[in-house]
Amino acid sequence: MKSSRMKSVFIGVDGLRAGWSLSLFLVLLAALSAGLNAVMRLAHVVPKRPDVASGFSPALVLLADSSLFLGTLLVTWILSTIEGRRLGVYGINAKRALPNFMTGLGLGVTCLALLVFILWQGGFLAVDGRLLTGAPAWSYGGVWLLAFLAVAFGEEYLARGYLLFTLSRGLAGLYAWLWRTPHAKALGFWTAALLVSILFGLGHGKNPGESPLGLLCAAFSSVLFAFSLWRTGSLWWAIGFHASWDWAQSFLFGVADSGYTVQHHLLATHPLGQPLLSGGATGPEGSIFCLAIFILAAAILLLTGRASSRGYAGLDQHPSPTS
Repeated sequence: MKSSRMKSVFIGVDGLRAGWSLSLFLVLLAALSAGLNAVMRLAHVVPKRPDVASGFSPALVLLADSSLFLGTLLVTWILSTIEGRRLGVYGINAKRALPNFMTGLGLGVTCLALLVFILWQGGFLAVDGRLLTGAPAWSYGGVWLLAFLAVAFGEEYLARGYLLFTLSRGLAGLYAWLWRTPHAKALGFWTAALLVSILFGLGHGKNPGESPLGLLCAAFSSVLFAFSLWRTGSLWWAIGFHASWDWAQSFLFGVADSGYTVQHHLLATHPLGQPLLSGGATGPEGSIFCLAIFILAAAILLLTGRASSRGYAGLDQHPSPTS
C-alpha cells in the first residue's frame, strides 16, 4: 500500500506527472546549455560579449540557434523515451509538414512586407538605400534565411514543443480534477499558451532598444504561434512564419528586430516619428500597427488553414503500455 501511494506521487493516468516532467526538462536543458556554452567559450567559438552595436553575424546566429534547437531536441527525445511517447507529439511531425511550412513561410514575409509598407506610406519609416547588389545580395540572403530557420526551429521547439505540451497536460489534469469539465484539454492548452506567451514576451525584455509595446507584440506573436499549433496540430506553420518574418525584418528591409540589428542586410532604413507608431529603436515590432498585422495573420490562418481533425492532437497521446 505504501509503495502504491509513493508511486502515485510520481505516476498519474498519463504516466510521469507533468510537474516532474517539466522539472526534468528544465534541469536537463539547463545542464546541457551550461556545458555546451562552457565548451564553446573554451574553444573560442563564441565571443564572451558579442558586439551588438555592429549587428549580429549570420554565423553567430546560426551557431547559437542551431545549438538551441539540437539541445532542446536531445532533451525532448530523452524525456519522450522515459515517458513512452512518440517524439512527433511535441509539434514536429510529418502531418502536412510541407504545406503548413510553406504557407507560414509565404505569409510571414508577406505580413512583414505589409507592415513595412504601412510604416513607409505613413511616414514612419525612411528607406535610405540599397546596401547589397548582385551575387552578395543573393548569397547573404540565402545564408540569413538558413540562420533564421535555425532561430525559428530553436525558439518554436523550446517554447511550444515539450514545454507547452507538458504544461498543457498538467493544467488539463488540474482542470479535470477541479471541475470535471469536458473542456479540460482546451482550457489546459490555452492557459499554458498564455503563460508561455507571457514568458516569451518578457524574455525579450533585455534586448537593446526594446519597448513595452514591443514586449506586448512579442507575447502576441507567441499567442499567434500557439493558435497555429492548435489549428494545424504541428509547429510547421509557426516555424515558417517565424523564419520568414525575421528574415524580412533583418535582412530584406534592414529594420531592427526586437531591438537587434544584423550585418550584411539588403536595405538601409531608419524609423521616423513617434515610437508608438514607427516602432522606434525596437523596429516594426514596437509599432501599434504590428498588433493589427498579427490579428490579420490569425484571421487568415482561421479562414484558410486546414484544421487538424482533433485540434492539438498531441494532447490525445498517452504513454505506450510498455513504457
